Amino acid sequence: MKALLVERLPEGDKWLYEVKFDGIRAIAIKNGQKIELISRTARQLTSRFPGIVKALSDLPASQAVLDGEVVALDPQGRSSFQLLQSYEMAGGTKPPLVYYIFDLLNLEGRDLASLPLHQRKVLAESVISNVSPLVRFSPALKAASEKVIAELKARGLEGLLAKRHDSKYEYGRRSGAWAKFKWTTEQEFIIGGFTPPQGSRSHFGAILVGYYQGRDLIFAGKVGTGFNDRMLESLYARFKKLIQPSCPFANLPEKLTSSGAKGMTRSEMRKCTWLKPELVCQVRFAEWTRDNHLRQPAFLGLREDRSPEEVTREMPK
Repeated sequence: MKALLVERLPEGDKWLYEVKFDGIRAIAIKNGQKIELISRTARQLTSRFPGIVKALSDLPASQAVLDGEVVALDPQGRSSFQLLQSYEMAGGTKPPLVYYIFDLLNLEGRDLASLPLHQRKVLAESVISNVSPLVRFSPALKAASEKVIAELKARGLEGLLAKRHDSKYEYGRRSGAWAKFKWTTEQEFIIGGFTPPQGSRSHFGAILVGYYQGRDLIFAGKVGTGFNDRMLESLYARFKKLIQPSCPFANLPEKLTSSGAKGMTRSEMRKCTWLKPELVCQVRFAEWTRDNHLRQPAFLGLREDRSPEEVTREMPK
């Protein structure tokens, strides 16, 4: 089940709130002794997070299907997608990982999707109550919306989820019964190329990112910050396998923009290296400009759990 991005937070007794985590959404499936972790695009995550898988083996059920998010925690206990990236890279200090559970879809062969959410959450909490501390419950936040937002902002978190307390679990749907409300601006983009390095930087300068509009890949901007040396090296190794001669963006080259800024011209494009649009990344940015470019974008990490075909521009409802 997916959450709909909204411009205003739903309020009232029909809604409960949850922390919005900054990690990888994962379905956990236990069938006897076998444990699997699967992304919402059906990609296997089991081998990537062996500690979480081992912790889930203690679930007091022979069959269960849980919905949650694998996150890396910073020293303040906040989830960080950038830290999750560093966990998966070779070398360096590994941040602690936990799996936050917020829903239970099946228990001992019984499909729970038609139960109201508040009942599913009670069952989910009871199932994981005596499991490893690597598996944690994501509770409902019971307070007025203004207080919840103020508290989460003060803790440096990025947003929250609002869910109808009586909502059924709608597999693969974005019906609006779940809504996400963010005060920071970030979303997934597809990497379609990169610019040459300048100065002391190695491997590449900036990545060129975009999103799908129908079948067209639309250029959204250059992202040149958010990389460390290990990330530059790791990404460049991936890029070399995806190089292609043609530009994948349908709206390049650009003309002079309405604000007077120079777009991506033909002369600038000749310096770029183009990639098959197969890698998805997370980018945080200040806002969209009037010319539909990203202002002050920063790279957060690759999204191995997203398919390029599903990356579109997020527009709040």
